Amino acid sequence: MKELFEKISSYNIFNYLLPGVIFGFWISKEAGFEIDGDILTKAFIYYFLGLVVSRFGSLVIEPFLKWVKIAKFESYKDHIKASKKDDKIDLLSEVNNMYRTIIGLISLIGLIKIYLWIEMKFTCLVNWRIPITLIVLLLMFTLSYRKQTGYISKRIKSNLNGK
Repeated sequence: MKELFEKISSYNIFNYLLPGVIFGFWISKEAGFEIDGDILTKAFIYYFLGLVVSRFGSLVIEPFLKWVKIAKFESYKDHIKASKKDDKIDLLSEVNNMYRTIIGLISLIGLIKIYLWIEMKFTCLVNWRIPITLIVLLLMFTLSYRKQTGYISKRIKSNLNGK
């Protein structure tokens, strides 16, 4: 167990585990979803919840912040080039992603509160909670896969072009 925790990077802790624990705590208190299991099982569940929160931040929050011009991004090619010259950029990017994940966490909590309120008004939705959740997760991870594949392709092209 100790070895497992030693291998977890600060990125994983601040962008997945911490938001997952906060989200899991909120879900259990506000929405009545208890997270059962031993410490290791809970750690994996919290990590997964944090991964979901992080993906929401990446797929929804980031484009929204770009659209309202709160965030401006440099090209991925320039990011790769600059990161090779200044390794502090990776740390700054990690912190930046943590802020985006926290915005995603707060937004998701708000959206779930709204959904639970709607569910109280239309009680038939209670029976659809799991299918709706699975469809949203499938869509979100499919889009995440597409986005990550794009980053990999850009990185390969950048390295093949020698830039």
